[in-house]
Amino acid sequence: MSKPVIAITGPRRGAFGPRFMVSCAVRWYGATPLQVRPGEDITELRYDAVVVTGGHDIDPVLYAEEPEVHPKYDPERDTLESAVIDDALIRGLPLLGICRGAQLLNARRGGNLFQDLKSKRQLTSNRRTLLPLKTLLPESGSYLANLLRTERCRINSLHNQAIDRVGTDLLVSARDLDGIVQAVEDPGRAFLIGVQWHPEFLLFNGRQRRLFGALIQAARERL
Repeated sequence: MSKPVIAITGPRRGAFGPRFMVSCAVRWYGATPLQVRPGEDITELRYDAVVVTGGHDIDPVLYAEEPEVHPKYDPERDTLESAVIDDALIRGLPLLGICRGAQLLNARRGGNLFQDLKSKRQLTSNRRTLLPLKTLLPESGSYLANLLRTERCRINSLHNQAIDRVGTDLLVSARDLDGIVQAVEDPGRAFLIGVQWHPEFLLFNGRQRRLFGALIQAARERL
């Protein structure tokens, strides 16, 4: 049986750590990683599933709003990943959006974002950390809850923005202690999930690895 090819998106330069860790997870489950960068013609690429990695905030023009903060945007990455997400949605490919990937998925489905979370946090720290120091509360009965097999677990957090209005056909599948959306999913798809945390940096945890295993299994079932 041929191995599924998993497209891993990111910026033109840098982001070695996330790309490498996602590649490790992909190989762990017997699939082939394909690094996709801005400037590439995705119509010439063959892939069976997608991981949209984290990074800079997405430009609020993508969800028809004015900027409230002024972080560094990456318009060529926004363009690439918007095209990859749209392609995955059209073709029904399994997709995992990580951090900005979850936010961009939500925007492509017509949702929007909180551009600055500081005022929204009361029970959780605004400090960014790779360590699993924040609490995730999966929604009972969601695909994510069934996958993680827990009512509560610890996650990391590197984001300062998050989903506000949820996009079309997406459901909230996890929140944190402040009620901030931490994951969305489309129950009408075999695998379409966006998570605000970074499971690629928690691969020592079997629960977190299941996200990648389920993505790749969904891709394998399409071959």
